[in-house]
Amino acid sequence: VQLVESGGGLVQAGDSLRLSCAASTRTFGEYAMGWFRQAPGKEREFVAAISWNVLSTRYSDSVKGRFTVSRDNAKNTVYLQMNSLKPDDTAVYYCAAGPVSGGYWPREYDYWGQGTQVTVSS
Repeated sequence: VQLVESGGGLVQAGDSLRLSCAASTRTFGEYAMGWFRQAPGKEREFVAAISWNVLSTRYSDSVKGRFTVSRDNAKNTVYLQMNSLKPDDTAVYYCAAGPVSGGYWPREYDYWGQGTQVTVSS
């Protein structure tokens, strides 16, 4: 499974971005998907997750109410809509695929994208 993120960039505080993650597998609909981020000097942290059937989502406290995760299994793509961005959201954002819905830890995911940089200026 190959995952390719896109949609990152440089924005101002309060702006919005939508990240996309395209998967190269016919079995995309069988995977739970997650979004993580990693800021310089910090560990990779959980952002959001969505189950294979879209029925379940999970968010970190720091993004709850501002970010929305969604997926389109017909397009093999998962999205992360990010609103009201803050400078603390600056990080490289990664999508990941794994067998466990709502996985919070990186070790629960088997496949990772290369990441896309999001920079939020104040």
